[in-house]
Amino acid sequence: MRAVVASTAPADRRQRDSAGKAPLSLAGFLGTLAVPLVAWQAAVFVFRPAPYILPSPLEMLAALARQPGFFAWNGLVTVGEILLGFLCGASFGALVALAMAALPRFGRLAWPLLLVVQAFPVFVIAPLLVVWFGFGMGSKIIMASIIIFFPVASTFADGLDRTDPEILDAVALTSATRWQTLRYIRLPLAMPALASGLRIAAPLAPLGAVVGEWVGASAGLGFVMVQANARMQTDTVFAAMALLAALSLILRAIVDRLVPLLTPWEESRQRKDNPA
Repeated sequence: MRAVVASTAPADRRQRDSAGKAPLSLAGFLGTLAVPLVAWQAAVFVFRPAPYILPSPLEMLAALARQPGFFAWNGLVTVGEILLGFLCGASFGALVALAMAALPRFGRLAWPLLLVVQAFPVFVIAPLLVVWFGFGMGSKIIMASIIIFFPVASTFADGLDRTDPEILDAVALTSATRWQTLRYIRLPLAMPALASGLRIAAPLAPLGAVVGEWVGASAGLGFVMVQANARMQTDTVFAAMALLAALSLILRAIVDRLVPLLTPWEESRQRKDNPA
């Protein structure tokens, strides 16, 4: 039955998913990044704004070089919050999507509640989480999990609901139970949707962690930004922002490397279609 699933997956969906996997080379990425940095440095050189208004990229790098240990420690705190938040949010989102697919009545009851929770701005939820769970990592992990949860749950649930009706009709002619249909048919065919949800969610994980740190924390890149902004140390703020952007890119790259494991038949199909 797994072979049937692999061979009957919609071709257009597989092509769209594989097209989104084309990685940008390191040289191409650095070249793309160099253009705005050079323009930024040139603008600072020409217009000479006050450093507390707009520091140059060189001043930002100097801020990083002055306190490497300080940025490394706070960066590690944020990395821990991001990774744990991503794992918790993605796992919970996938489980809820599976529960809604397996239990339609639960899905009809749960989905409106999930939409209401997602509608609340993160800056409304974050202070409550700090009050309930304290200033430690717990509130930041939960904040990141909440932001990660919805894109994973919604895309995965949509993938489970959009199984080709012709395939389901064919399975209905067999002795497969509803749970077997979910496990061997609907779940494998929805893996590309789950992969898309994880790719969407990856850049959002740092946002959840940093918003929690802005509201209340004793360490982390968000904490560094708040403290530096209060002291008009704009170069330090930009340095923390640069590290946060790098973390987002690294997490997305890791997800891009790992999500093909969810659809191993895609890799084998591509190798057959494009032999070395």
